[in-house]
Amino acid sequence: MKMLRDLVKILIVLLVGIVISNNLSFGQSDDEINEDECRFNSIKLFGKIQFVESFPDLTVQVVESFPDLKVKIVDSFPDDCGEWQIVDSFPDVKVKIVESFADIKIQFVESFPGIP
Repeated sequence: MKMLRDLVKILIVLLVGIVISNNLSFGQSDDEINEDECRFNSIKLFGKIQFVESFPDLTVQVVESFPDLKVKIVDSFPDDCGEWQIVDSFPDVKVKIVESFADIKIQFVESFPGIP
């Protein structure tokens, strides 16, 4: 009987461990990009962008393939999804470029910006 109780305790611990590990997020967060509004959470993925080293609104990883967002750098009117105008002050979004554990992955393009 004691062996059966010990076995049940072990199974419960294993099940709890499995549930916890399935709920943990490694790498990219479980948050998704809203394609209709071109937003990640409530953060616009277009507009005036300032690159910062601390206190970013969004962290991005620059990739060559399989991006979450294709970004085109524009000089003015960054009104469409994926269009970024780089500014030094009064940004819509502050972005930090990181090597890993980014909120989203981006690819810089010359044409057809937006969500692939």
